[in-house]
Amino acid sequence: MDAPDAVFVPDRRAPSSHLLLEQLPSYQSLLYRRKTSSSSRRRGSGRGRQPSINSGKWAEQKPVHSGEELKPVRELPKSMQEKQHEKQQRLQQGGALTGWGLWRLNVHRSLKRLKEDGMDVLSSLQLWRADIHLIEGMFGTGILSYFSFLRFLVLLNFIMFLLMFVFVMLPVIITSHSTHNITYSSSNGSECSVYLGSSRQGLVVFHEHITDLLSGTGFLEHTYLFYGYYKLEFIHSHFTYNLPLAYLLATITYLLLSLVWIVKRSAAGFKRKLIQDEDRFQSFCNKVFAGWDFCITNENAARLKRSSLLYELKMDLEEERIKRKMANRTRGEKCRIYALRAALNLFVMAVLVACFYCIYVATVFSQRKQAEDQKSNFLLELVVEYLPSIVITLANFITPLIFNLIISFEDYSPAFEIRFTLMRCVFMRLASIGVLLFSLWVQITSCAATDCPCGYNHQLYPCWETHVGQEM
Repeated sequence: MDAPDAVFVPDRRAPSSHLLLEQLPSYQSLLYRRKTSSSSRRRGSGRGRQPSINSGKWAEQKPVHSGEELKPVRELPKSMQEKQHEKQQRLQQGGALTGWGLWRLNVHRSLKRLKEDGMDVLSSLQLWRADIHLIEGMFGTGILSYFSFLRFLVLLNFIMFLLMFVFVMLPVIITSHSTHNITYSSSNGSECSVYLGSSRQGLVVFHEHITDLLSGTGFLEHTYLFYGYYKLEFIHSHFTYNLPLAYLLATITYLLLSLVWIVKRSAAGFKRKLIQDEDRFQSFCNKVFAGWDFCITNENAARLKRSSLLYELKMDLEEERIKRKMANRTRGEKCRIYALRAALNLFVMAVLVACFYCIYVATVFSQRKQAEDQKSNFLLELVVEYLPSIVITLANFITPLIFNLIISFEDYSPAFEIRFTLMRCVFMRLASIGVLLFSLWVQITSCAATDCPCGYNHQLYPCWETHVGQEM
């Protein structure tokens, strides 16, 4: 038996210390791969082999008679000694390549090297790369996934901005500085199509410009930021550009792009999670024996990787301790902890309902005060306009503190505590925006008369889309 194989396939005459290694998943995996590789060598001993070259990292793939491709040497499920032998055989058989075959081989190798170098450059240009690695080293991969998702949302919003800017804003900007024929949207004499804006007339006090800048009213309503500014319908040049259709298609495009991107990202994370949770003992083996990245040469990166592995091992051991504790619970202890969790979840729901009610009351109060149009103190006007935002910010600041305090009494595992707290906080943020939009819609659709001829209160909100944008 070879020396490298003696570690994983111990001899029966070997000392009993090797029996521990037989319990490793790699032991069974090596036995299975050894059986399959030996059977495939027996089946393919009478077949001819295609010549190929594989040198180190840049392992080439040459087609065989069956139409498949040879795997790179580094990806073969063999020991290091067998890989070296396989590499020498491929080098000997590939030495006869000349002319066209050798040129194709060199081009393929160059393109592969160029692709990997490009991927390295792109990875080095990632947003907040150093900060993300620092978070991973200090708090593990669980917290890392949350901040990676935030970075993904930033990139997704940037792509949405590019779509709207290129297909909606840019044609309007070019048209305003050129001599193209323009068709404006016709009002047909309807009251609901008239939108004059709320720009201030006459002598304007200086602090009113500050209010307009912070709240999006006044002169900012007649800029590219708000929906009511876009009155163009068709732009006639060498072709006719339908601006409303472009607005609709750009919106549908970035919604579909968001859906596909999020599903793809979730599917990749789900596959990794499924493999990691399949066997907890295998997860320990992967971290202990294969968790270190030997390509790390920077001292700071090595320190972060070491702290990340230590944190993950601590969390895994803590989860194992919690699972053992949960398995040893009596029926009375289970009933007590479930009753406590139910009571705490009811308290969480009461906190959420109270926050939503405060947001609703603040939004209704702010809209009514703005509709009265009474001149008062500058700071008081600003507080009234920003009252919904202030209440939402306070709710988003206070509720995570309450959730962190509550989760410590629910006796969950550390990983589940982090996920559950993040779920509660994200739900609070998203639901608060939904309550704000619902409150705005209630105010926009409420009319003093018995019915609204335009479907909403056109007298107070000539362009309700612009008003919603100002509140957001």
